[in-house]
This record gives sequence, structure tokens and C-alpha cells, in this order.
Amino acid sequence: HVQLVELGGGLEQAGGPLRLSCAAFGRTFSSYPMSWFRHSPGKEREVVAAINWNGGIAYYADSVKGRFTISRDNDKNTVYLQMNSLKPEDTAIYYCAAASRPWDTFRTLTSEYNTWGQGTQVTVSS
Repeated sequence: HVQLVELGGGLEQAGGPLRLSCAAFGRTFSSYPMSWFRHSPGKEREVVAAINWNGGIAYYADSVKGRFTISRDNDKNTVYLQMNSLKPEDTAIYYCAAASRPWDTFRTLTSEYNTWGQGTQVTVSS
């Protein structure tokens, strides 16, 4: 049974940090791009950050560029999202996802991902 399990969400004040982790169980995703998406009420699910298979290339949404950092440890089958300088508009459910194919570079479309975590709530108070 393949699972992605996210940890690290919670309530944080604006300006503070949070670190999310996503551990994969049941198979390895070391050859696959991984991403973090988020979904807030009234909005479409959007990609926040994406990373290629070896961590050498990353993509960030404009809204988080310079504040969030995605990384991965393939030995631990885990992906991380370090979130700094949090803003109330970062409030959302955050999902990690594994791509459906072992592309060389990162992917940013939800349709390119077929394994999803259960999500973790991040709430940023002003």
C-alpha cells in the first residue's frame, strides 16, 4: 500500500516559520519529481513548489518565492517544505504529491501527479 504522509502543519503567527515533511511508504519515489500543492476555500488547488528527482532543480510559485524552500532526501524517501515569513494568505491545506512518471525535471500540473498525501492544515494568524 503506497502512502504519502505529511507532517508539520499547524497554527503559526504571521512572520513565523513552519516546516512540512512528506514521507513515502510502500515504494520509493527517488526517481520521480515531487511537489507541494495547497488548497484554500474558494480557490483552485495550486502548486506551491516542485522539485526534480535529485533535488537539483526547483520551481516556486511567485507568491512564495524567496520565502519557501523545497528539498528532498532520497535516502529517507522524504520531501520537505520550509516555510518562512508566513503570511495569512498562506493559510491552506498543504498536500505533497509524487509524479506519475520519472520525468527528469520538475512538474507543476495536478494532472501530472497520481499519488497524493492526505493533506496537512496550515493556519497563519495575523
